Amino acid sequence: MKDKRILYVSSEVVPYLAENEVSLMSYDVPKMINDQGGQIRIFMPRYGNINERRHQLHEVIRLSGMNLVVNDLDMPLIIKVASIPKERIQVYFIDNDEYFKRKATFADEDGVMYPDNDERAIFFAKGVVETVKKLNWVPDIIHVHGWMAAMLPVYMKHFYKNEALFSDTKIVTSVYAQSFDGTLDIGMINKVKFDGIPADAIADLETPDYENIIKTTVLNSDAVIIASDGVSPSLTKFIESSGKPFLPLVSKDNFAVAYTEFYKNMLL
Repeated sequence: MKDKRILYVSSEVVPYLAENEVSLMSYDVPKMINDQGGQIRIFMPRYGNINERRHQLHEVIRLSGMNLVVNDLDMPLIIKVASIPKERIQVYFIDNDEYFKRKATFADEDGVMYPDNDERAIFFAKGVVETVKKLNWVPDIIHVHGWMAAMLPVYMKHFYKNEALFSDTKIVTSVYAQSFDGTLDIGMINKVKFDGIPADAIADLETPDYENIIKTTVLNSDAVIIASDGVSPSLTKFIESSGKPFLPLVSKDNFAVAYTEFYKNMLL
């Protein structure tokens, strides 16, 4: 994978958030490609529980300052950056005071999901693409991890479909067992339709529970990786029958070879 450009877009990444399936793989996979001489960038939301001083985040003024429209509201985009110690890996943080200032990731202290998680996901997706455009950095592959990043393939395939920068970019989505109870805001589908996304591409968002959000992501991706042994049988069956190239679950010890080969086959 030497000199290949891979953009990692993740809900969570260690060392900035606690260790779990998503955050660990969102570190281990980029590190693996970085060690192979690939060029990588990582994007994640700048949640309020990330310690900016400890991790030495700083705002990138030249990338910040634009407004993104979410459900007909202008929301300012702030971009911060940090480097993972010893790895020389840059991590970009998508920030907005309204969406990400709160001192937790997805739910409040009582475990209640934030009612605007759907808008946060839309803002995050748009923020990543707009920032990559400003960087003028053309990824060969975009690899998506975690449901907060799940709208990225949808917006890439439709809202940004005419962007010449991404004409040859392939989108890979890793699917995890990590989920949430209930649904995101039931009006989510209309907020996505507001951006001109065709109804047939997001029909499952009529009921935006975890499984339907991931189904929508899979439909709009070029390939899929099953990254957890806890993925539901129904979601696994959907992936297997989707017609998309997919990589079944491989052990943590063996993922490097399998992922590298999967990437290479995507770029043939």
